Amino acid sequence: MEKASTKSALKFVKNTSQSAAQWSSTNSRVMTKDILKDSKFFDKTKVSNMASRRSPPKENTKPQEFKLHTQERAVKRAMFNYAVTTKFYIMELQKKQEEKLQKMIEEEEIRLLRKEMVPRAQLMPYFDKPFCPQRSSRTVPRESCLHMMSSKCWSCTVGSEIYIK
Repeated sequence: MEKASTKSALKFVKNTSQSAAQWSSTNSRVMTKDILKDSKFFDKTKVSNMASRRSPPKENTKPQEFKLHTQERAVKRAMFNYAVTTKFYIMELQKKQEEKLQKMIEEEEIRLLRKEMVPRAQLMPYFDKPFCPQRSSRTVPRESCLHMMSSKCWSCTVGSEIYIK
């Protein structure tokens, strides 16, 4: 706290000494102007020269327009999104074109296979004689031997003989 107060006191002393020096210089100028105006050797050019020594009045300043980085980033992001969508669209078109070409090739192969294929004539079925499946002489049916089956359960074998007879 003491350091802050000493700093402010030093600033006050500096400011007052500077303002006093400025006041004395401006006061002397005003006094010289008054003296010159009162004197009979008043020259307007000298007064205008004194006025020109002052700094020119500052012009009204206008704030500069500024661009936020977010606006630039948004533009770049929009361009990137557009590039990505066009890339996906082009890839999709290429994929459709490849599928269409593949389909045309397959249809052409099928057409050639059908053209090369020789149709074989099949016998006309006899509608006056219906088809009756006949037993083949190649296979001889065999009876199952259930009564000779070895089983641990005596009742199962006895029961099976009842059904066989």
